[in-house]
Amino acid sequence: MLDVCIIGGGVIGTAISRELSRYQLQVRLVEKNEDVGTETTKANSGIVHGGYDAKHGSLKGFFSAKGNAMYPQLEEELHFGFRQTGSFVVAFNETQEQELHHLLENGIKNGARGLTIISGDQVREMEPHLSKNITKALLCTTAGVTSPYELAVALAENAAKNGVEFTFHTEVRGIEKVEDHFVLHTNQGPIEAKVVINAAGLYADRISAMIGQDDFKINPKQGQYVLLDKDQSFLTDTVVFQAPENGTKGVLVAPTVHHNILVGPNSDYIDEKSDVSTTQDVISKILKAGSKSVDAINTRKVIRSFAGNRASSDRHDFIIGETAVKGFVNVAGIESPGLTSAPAIAVHVADLLKEMGAELTADPNFDPTRKPYQRIAELSGEELQNLIAEEPAYGRVICRCESISEGEIVDAIHRGLPITSVDAVKRRTRAGMGRCQGGFCAPRVMEIISRETGLSMEEIVKQGEGSYLLTKRSKDALERGGKDA
Repeated sequence: MLDVCIIGGGVIGTAISRELSRYQLQVRLVEKNEDVGTETTKANSGIVHGGYDAKHGSLKGFFSAKGNAMYPQLEEELHFGFRQTGSFVVAFNETQEQELHHLLENGIKNGARGLTIISGDQVREMEPHLSKNITKALLCTTAGVTSPYELAVALAENAAKNGVEFTFHTEVRGIEKVEDHFVLHTNQGPIEAKVVINAAGLYADRISAMIGQDDFKINPKQGQYVLLDKDQSFLTDTVVFQAPENGTKGVLVAPTVHHNILVGPNSDYIDEKSDVSTTQDVISKILKAGSKSVDAINTRKVIRSFAGNRASSDRHDFIIGETAVKGFVNVAGIESPGLTSAPAIAVHVADLLKEMGAELTADPNFDPTRKPYQRIAELSGEELQNLIAEEPAYGRVICRCESISEGEIVDAIHRGLPITSVDAVKRRTRAGMGRCQGGFCAPRVMEIISRETGLSMEEIVKQGEGSYLLTKRSKDALERGGKDA
């Protein structure tokens, strides 16, 4: 019997798992995909917001400023990648300038820090490539950027290190309340738990409805993005938002934690939760809108476009709390600024369990730290030579675009979470995220996964169920007359 079962392995579920690993509890996180951070989390803009935007009095406003303040310590402990770049909300006319003052006032009420309104000239002194048409901007010095999927991995790895179980390829298909506990019916068999935490993102409404709590609906809201090559990092090292106008925030232009440039997103409700397709029309509009803030966006430097779907609820705010079914907790509708809020939400959920009567005894063996990756691209020549002398695999470069070594990939595979996909390695090491998008390194990554895990090459997927890269060995096919080659 588990004390707590968490449904969903996005940044919210993994943050909660790590927070609960501080206590002497039996906790398991179940995820229907092959890894953590594979849906909304992986296609997040990665912005750690300052906390000024979400309406004061809302849960979004309450948690975003608190979460923002937690990131420096979280980075110190887990080494997932966080840079406090600061952010601008830029205005181009007097009407938008008034919006900056509204945001400033709202941010102060929320407890946001480092806020000031500056002139367009001051903006361009800080970032020379921003538009000459910018008249003023709200500067937030505490905003920053992170890698959302690397954060989810770091949280999960640390939680696993501290005793949390992770079960992948596990889809919850029904939930039954039996006396003082729950039985989760999954494709991998039943799971019993005293408390269930629903952090299922886009599917949180379906999970909640399984226990008769259907008082909210998740309406997927899609955002498409464009990623520019690292050689465009000169455009800005500060996150650039546009002032709200006509109910929209405009397109952002932002550095990533790995020094690419991200442009986007749009914001459109869609019917299908799993639809992450992109369209040329939308991508063109995003690039045009981004050029309003930042001069000289070179469309030839686009290396990838992608889409992510946000778990927007019909309540237009976070949904966090115990339901009418005692012991069942919803953590749902966590759209932007959900990434920023995640660590603060996790603390709140732990406090909520205490209020519900759960016995949370601190684990004296809890270790909040996670060993950082040895990134050969970041080492000096002497440091790299010493590392290679200790472990020769760090001298074999697998991904040329991002300078990722075999040693880094092997390290990622042996950190406590099962690795069965090429994209799981990609999210941890960046192998395959460069200009060729894995065209060169994917076969070598598969070979290393196979060697280190014992999986056959045919069992390794790109991402998720059924995304096999190989179906059978060509030699076997040829022996059958080439019919299946």
